[in-house]
Amino acid sequence: MDSGQLKHIVEAALLAYGQPLSVDQLREMFEEYERPDAADMRRALAELARECEGRPVELVEVASGWRLQVRSAFAARLSRLWQERPSRYSRALLETLALIAYRQPITRGEIEDVRGVTVNPNIVRTLTERGWIRVVGHREVPGHPELLGTTREFLDYFGLRSLDELPSLAALKDMDDVGIQLEFTGAPTVQAAAAGLPAANDADAAI
Repeated sequence: MDSGQLKHIVEAALLAYGQPLSVDQLREMFEEYERPDAADMRRALAELARECEGRPVELVEVASGWRLQVRSAFAARLSRLWQERPSRYSRALLETLALIAYRQPITRGEIEDVRGVTVNPNIVRTLTERGWIRVVGHREVPGHPELLGTTREFLDYFGLRSLDELPSLAALKDMDDVGIQLEFTGAPTVQAAAAGLPAANDADAAI
């Protein structure tokens, strides 16, 4: 199979699947006798990424694999195609998510020590249901409190390959900016951009 045909198959798969696909998943589309090796697949992905330059879509690598997505410059306009209003999250939820992302693994008690207020259980439940955080262990102290950390879904949503790509803490000037700063430059898809994190509300009730 020539490289051009392989590249077209990869592009079609990414468009049809609508979620990130790893190199191994892409290779599984082929019968064993014609299956490209990982190096050939990566070359096809690199060529497709180059062809996307200057187009309204881009090919990016995130934690779960490779994804075709609309560039963030078009997200605001295209979001009008979706009737559903974007989810709104409170400042308290965004602060909690930021603390988990940057200081993980972290307990609820440690989050409360930093924020100076009790963590609303609905916040942890919302973040868990969204698939952005999970229990990664227990602290070896009396009571064995749960340790919270972020998930691969968190990385995928914000267009990150790993936690190393999080903006530096210096970039987060203060927690008043967290609602904006959590909207990282790589808006994953039009749908996700339409439902992206807005600037935070002050009321904890708006979880």
